[in-house]
Amino acid sequence: MDNRQLVELITAEVVKALKETGLMDTGSSVNYDNADFGSGSLVDIASKEYKDSIQIADPENQLAINAMRRATTARVGIGRSGPRLNTKSLISLRADHAMAKDAVMKAADENILKQMNLPVIQSQAREINEHLTRPDLGRKLPQESVDFIKQNCVMNPQVQIYVSDGLSNSAIDENIREILPVLMDGLKERGVSVGTPFFVKFGRVPTMDVISEITGADVTVVLLGERPGLAAADSMSAYMAYKAEVGMPESRRTVVSNIHKNGIQPVEAGAYLVEIIEKMLATRSSGVDLVL
Repeated sequence: MDNRQLVELITAEVVKALKETGLMDTGSSVNYDNADFGSGSLVDIASKEYKDSIQIADPENQLAINAMRRATTARVGIGRSGPRLNTKSLISLRADHAMAKDAVMKAADENILKQMNLPVIQSQAREINEHLTRPDLGRKLPQESVDFIKQNCVMNPQVQIYVSDGLSNSAIDENIREILPVLMDGLKERGVSVGTPFFVKFGRVPTMDVISEITGADVTVVLLGERPGLAAADSMSAYMAYKAEVGMPESRRTVVSNIHKNGIQPVEAGAYLVEIIEKMLATRSSGVDLVL
């Protein structure tokens, strides 16, 4: 058996398995020798629709299961095969795990950053593995990044907004084009001066403290990619602080999390952030002081 015959045999077995597990639309006729996998003939196993299709066979109380599934993104009511997950559930789990790993390891889309006019600086972490294993370096900026901010950004604005990859570049790619314009325009419409936005590669939340001290901003805001989970790999959070400074307690930060297409919609989050920032400026406080 030559390599071509082996490939054809493996392909035939894979197609057969996909049809048997319901991952392929058997109602359409596709030539898999020249298949167009973007034609819709294959089911998106990472989609919400696919996950909703995973059900317990013949449940005693379908209404209760439906209520539980609506209340959480956790994997409930998915059934099992003996002591293990059934095939569809296992494949969905692996797909979500792969998306979470990709969100951490891949780089933010440079075209999106250029489209949003976000110049790129970098923390003291030199590459992705150091970023993951040395969070202390992600909290600091090298001298060249400090110099860039001083030379190219507006100093002493009321609000300084910047974007950072954190632990999910997918969050940046999916959300920044919607949330950033709403946030910037909303503040400007209310007469708030906004500094020059930029992107920090390999950044952590406390990087905002360094940036606050450099720019002299009253309120510093970072739109940061959050650690991905199996429910969402593209979740973004907005961390904010009034007069942030290096070494300050975490209780001085205000955060809005779960910003993504299946959580708080980015446009809605942008409008909500404008209201919070206005309150922070008016009360000159943030974190637990703002709540109190």
